Amino acid sequence: MAYDKFNILTSTAVPLPIENVDTDQIIPARFLKATERVGFGDNLFRDWRYNADNTPKADFVLNDSTYKGKILVGGKNFGSGSSREHAAWAVYDYGFRCVVSSFFADIFKNNCLNIGVLPVQISPEFLEKIFAAVYDNPETELEVNLPEQTITILATGESEKFDINTYKKGNMLNGFDDIDYLKSMTPEIEAFAETRPF
Repeated sequence: MAYDKFNILTSTAVPLPIENVDTDQIIPARFLKATERVGFGDNLFRDWRYNADNTPKADFVLNDSTYKGKILVGGKNFGSGSSREHAAWAVYDYGFRCVVSSFFADIFKNNCLNIGVLPVQISPEFLEKIFAAVYDNPETELEVNLPEQTITILATGESEKFDINTYKKGNMLNGFDDIDYLKSMTPEIEAFAETRPF
């Protein structure tokens, strides 16, 4: 399933300075019945966002109109726990295109890369600078530059590099999932097939 290309994202950010956010908190297990990647955003952080009577919890950041944007800034060890793909689907479906943390669980990180959410892992020190900048001014914008692999606090110009797998980087720049990547190689595959004796 193709998704929007990711090149340079400039956006305000939503701060969630909680460590060890696991996939059951991101999308509770009772919402895993669907098999398509739509509708999960409504239940992103469901138990943190809503009371038992489905009224919003005023003290949760996603219910605070002060903070908005396409970048979610999380605490250390974001996406731990089970390997459910639905956690990444929920993040994407809600509208986030990038998650920033000082450490990601590997499976969650790869699930994000497979569907067009860029996980940006930075140093704990730079993460704290981002939190401080966003809390000081919620209109603070971050620039996430995938070609250059940098994230910058535009108000101060402070920047840090991040790593990404070369193959996944290419896919995100082109808006490809793994199947789209193979389809993009159709001419080469067909040319190779013609050289085979069977």
